[in-house]
Amino acid sequence: MIVRLDYHLYDDIVKYAKEHLPEEACGLIAGEETEDGRIVKKVYYLTNTDHAEDHFTLDPKEQLSAIKDMRENGLKPLGNWHSHPESPSRPSEEDIKLSYDKNASYFILSLMAENPVLNSFHVEDKIVKKEDLRIYSDEYYF
Repeated sequence: MIVRLDYHLYDDIVKYAKEHLPEEACGLIAGEETEDGRIVKKVYYLTNTDHAEDHFTLDPKEQLSAIKDMRENGLKPLGNWHSHPESPSRPSEEDIKLSYDKNASYFILSLMAENPVLNSFHVEDKIVKKEDLRIYSDEYYF
């Protein structure tokens, strides 16, 4: 599956995650599904109620508010995102264990190197598959 993300949204995720270092930052992604994949239209920035550097819990009230906003704007929940301040852009054992939604895309942003790395994953029955994440601009859309 192809997952498309506008580079402005990517930049916003990176900015938000860097502002919340050394903690993991987190949120939800929403958009639309097409025949060939997903298009992320909106990113939600939620509080990590754990305030931890190695795991996250989405604030439940903010999560409900985000879902309500998605419904009001005709967007479909596509998954969630979180940052790894000092580890690679791949699911940890805890991430895999807590990946309950087999329909979700799980974005993981690594900030361990000079250049941030964002990947998207599908997790089903504890099996992780990397999704085809394409960060695009209006001039370069494919």
